[in-house]
Amino acid sequence: MNALAASRDKSEAIVATAGAPMSDKFRQTLMNLALACAASLALLSAPSFAAQDGGASVPAAEVKADEAKPAAPPNPEEIGKDPVLTGAFDKRMFMVAPAKDKNYTCFVRRYDPDHLKRHPLQKVSAMKLLVSAEKDEETKNLSYSFRLGVQYRHRKGAFDSSGSCNHFIADDGGDMRYGCGVDCDGGGLSVAMKNDQSVLIRLERIRIWQNNKPDDEAGTELVAGADDKIFRLDRASIEECASLVTDRKELAAMRSK
Repeated sequence: MNALAASRDKSEAIVATAGAPMSDKFRQTLMNLALACAASLALLSAPSFAAQDGGASVPAAEVKADEAKPAAPPNPEEIGKDPVLTGAFDKRMFMVAPAKDKNYTCFVRRYDPDHLKRHPLQKVSAMKLLVSAEKDEETKNLSYSFRLGVQYRHRKGAFDSSGSCNHFIADDGGDMRYGCGVDCDGGGLSVAMKNDQSVLIRLERIRIWQNNKPDDEAGTELVAGADDKIFRLDRASIEECASLVTDRKELAAMRSK
């Protein structure tokens, strides 16, 4: 207000000392122009503030800086629950959108001598994975499970494991996967789609049993080593995974798909 008053006094003095006679209208015009200039100067010299919620104010520069900040990255856990994304992932996995009936998909890998020669530390000589999806009658949500079959290169017998799965997003915000675990702190694995015809299994450790005997005496663990952390398995017929199913009714239903 002081700047405006001083400018007005100055403009009046200028008008009063002008040599040529001026009409009252022209005099008022000059006064208005002087006042407008004074108002502009006052605004430029004062700190710039922008209103914030609750009546508080922050400098406009800070507001612009906040607007320039990148948006927070999406929460991987929330993305993992997105029905559109999970539905698209399921469709790739099962090649159809899982329906009311139980759906199965099978992936298998038998490592040839050349591969094992190039990876002398690999313990696994063959692996198969059966993934299933079934709609819960009460919640109407899909539930997922896995069964894993393993054969060792220097150990006789067939070993397997099983557990439940859920969707999740990789830590780096990358691809969607199934995160699968074995009950009672039995470790687990993740399953990602490498392409439409193969999956990548990643594990650190997982409890396995010999000959479908899930008890403490027969249990052991497959622990990831230098060449046993990531396995690529290829899509196969359901029959290739039939040995992982012990229930006859379920086996018959699976084979009818």
